[in-house]
Amino acid sequence: MGIWKFCIFCDYGADGQSHKAHRSRHSGASAKKKTKAKNKDQNSDQKQQNPKAFAFRSNAKAKRLQSRAVEKEQRRLHLPVIDRSYGELPPFVVVVQGPPQVGKSLLIKTLVKHYTKHNLPDVRGPITIVSGKQRRLQFVECPNDINGMIDAAKFADLALLLIDGSYGFEMETFEFLNILQVHGFPKVMGVLTHLDKFKDVKKLKKTKQRLKHRFWTEIYDGAKLFYLSGLIHGTYPKREVHNLARFISVMKFPPLSWRTSHPYLLVDRFEDVTPPERVQMNSKCDRNVTLYGYLRGCNLKKGTKVHIAGVGDFSLAGVTGLSDPCPLPSAAKKKGLRDKEKLFYAPMSGLGDLLFM
Repeated sequence: MGIWKFCIFCDYGADGQSHKAHRSRHSGASAKKKTKAKNKDQNSDQKQQNPKAFAFRSNAKAKRLQSRAVEKEQRRLHLPVIDRSYGELPPFVVVVQGPPQVGKSLLIKTLVKHYTKHNLPDVRGPITIVSGKQRRLQFVECPNDINGMIDAAKFADLALLLIDGSYGFEMETFEFLNILQVHGFPKVMGVLTHLDKFKDVKKLKKTKQRLKHRFWTEIYDGAKLFYLSGLIHGTYPKREVHNLARFISVMKFPPLSWRTSHPYLLVDRFEDVTPPERVQMNSKCDRNVTLYGYLRGCNLKKGTKVHIAGVGDFSLAGVTGLSDPCPLPSAAKKKGLRDKEKLFYAPMSGLGDLLFM
């Protein structure tokens, strides 16, 4: 048998071609959204044309809403705070606190990597970074002893409480919260770690809800609690770290009255400038020590009595103003490669131009 091929050609002409008419959606999420926006525009137009028709019909309701508006306005008012600082603001101190083996050092390294794109070799001493055009942050790991917690609570602008999600709240967290309440109670945020140990999704969800409400009981309802699900190649997930870093970058830190009226210094490095001849003659002689750090609060004068944590009370032999080792980014034109922006300053951790030996 042969194979027959048929070709049929149809010519409708220019006028005979038909197209399917467009039918707009009358149901679904997009249709409801358009209808709601249309009704809202119509109501707003009617209110603008005839405002008396949409006034309150009940005097009691109008009085209640007016009193509520006045109460909200009064709640916003507060006593004026005197700003005794001048020039650029010092970095805000972020204290990372938590029990042992909860991931404090890893969180600091991950945040430094997120902000500066550099790896931090070791977490030692304060770590200063530039987090924005008008903001710098100084990360400090809080020790687990009670004396270190008291010292950290005195200078912390933000406390990051790391909580082991698989275990729950531990004694160190509650102790540090009580110490914060005594020293003005700065901003507090919680971070749940070790969530990858949960294999059941329902159990993980219930644990998150339980720890969140327990955290709200200690702080206030609605306190921020972030979740770090697990480790990916030895670090926390980028998206979760990005959310945490973004919230820290835009957070507002209200000044505490005691700190604004007293000068204090968080030492990021120190030097022993005692002449070597005196040390060789008498190893127990009085030492001359130079302390470096950002001055906070009000001005510091020569001869002022200061207290060095863990050492004692001393008199200042002199105060010298130095150039900022980690300045804010400027719009000035750079003349060479050496003039590039410095995004970090951590002399004790081996990061930056200055190393502490």
